[in-house]
Amino acid sequence: METTQKMHDRRALVLGATGGIGGELARQLLDAGWEVNALTRRPNIEGERAGIRWIRGDAMDRESVSAAARGCSVIVHAVNPPGYRRWSELVLPMIDNTIAAARMTGATIVLPGTVYNYGPDAFPLLTEDSPQRPATRKGAIRVELERRLLAASEHGVRTIVVRAGDFFGPHVGNSWFSQGLVKGGSPLDVVRLPGREGVGHSWSYVPDVARTMCLLIERRATLEPFSTFHMTGHWDEDGTRMAAAISAVARRRGMHPRVGRFPWWLVRLAAPFTTTLRELLEMRYLWQVPVKMSNARLSATLGDEPHTPLEAAVEATLSGIGCLS
Repeated sequence: METTQKMHDRRALVLGATGGIGGELARQLLDAGWEVNALTRRPNIEGERAGIRWIRGDAMDRESVSAAARGCSVIVHAVNPPGYRRWSELVLPMIDNTIAAARMTGATIVLPGTVYNYGPDAFPLLTEDSPQRPATRKGAIRVELERRLLAASEHGVRTIVVRAGDFFGPHVGNSWFSQGLVKGGSPLDVVRLPGREGVGHSWSYVPDVARTMCLLIERRATLEPFSTFHMTGHWDEDGTRMAAAISAVARRRGMHPRVGRFPWWLVRLAAPFTTTLRELLEMRYLWQVPVKMSNARLSATLGDEPHTPLEAAVEATLSGIGCLS
């Protein structure tokens, strides 16, 4: 019985394991000796693959989530509707299903958070206690999502939330880095800057975010029932540092991309006809004002925030998304 309990203590369910942060966290948990279950809607993927126990199911189906979570001590909720679409229909039902599964199993929920919770009155420096008065529909949904987790924590469901800046990494295909600054799968010929000149921006390298979550998971029994942490990540103080790092990596590979401006005018023209672009335009404010994350609470808990040097992180990302020959 004791051996079985110890095994369950190191078994996790990852929702969103086919995505960037969910996939990276699943890999790091496996490397740390965890058993990993992953729920997927993809056909013919059931069984053990790459060390992960893939289970056919849907995060919108409560019975599927609960069945996949049996015997797990951690549930990673890293699932989001793709392309910003159907947030109002899908985001809250999915977190309700995760909460129900955690209540049944006693598992701790781990959530990759965003800065969407915050509005302009909280900028430029965000702490975990900054006021959450978002100016967008997606922000209001994220606030409600976390409110439900907080309410569940008062009834025994423990939660760890890690908020970070814009994700980038070698396995992150749907991101500002791979779809805005550069074009994934294509040689580097141009780097486009979405932000205003001189406006700072926060970036988070996904392997560092996953490492942070792994360290917090190991300490979950010592944390508050509802614990939130911010990562500083890579702070681009004037909005040009990331482009400079991309250019430096490209030059070492014999490429010389030009640096230009992101075509917001084109997004505005096409937005009425494309849901993803319409939702993208709503989030433009995050590029118009500086948004920096304070990691004081995280540093007090872990000692240091996991941090890969920027050019190393950029090179791994560009290679992973197919931009380096």
